[in-house]
Amino acid sequence: MSAITIKNIFNKKIYTSTDNENILMSIQSNNIDWMHACGAKGRCTTCKFIIVNGHNNISTETDIEVKYRELNKLSENERLACQCTAVDDITILVPESGKMPHMKYSD
Repeated sequence: MSAITIKNIFNKKIYTSTDNENILMSIQSNNIDWMHACGAKGRCTTCKFIIVNGHNNISTETDIEVKYRELNKLSENERLACQCTAVDDITILVPESGKMPHMKYSD
């Protein structure tokens, strides 16, 4: 079980329920709304997050993430929540492009 701290949602700390649960599933199972326009199929980049701490505590990049990085749609400190898992504790940010209008953010 890994802890995911979402820094700009008032340092909200959630925990993964299984080792195979992707980060998006962990976020949603903790009742946090997170942008994912393609339905978590890796066809867009709307579920991306910014890694603040624990870059090495996230699973290896998928081919989909590599493709988006090559297309300059993901920077080095961004990952897709639907494509990766936390293997240990991480701290992330919701990017400006992924902020939902009904949610409150601490930055």
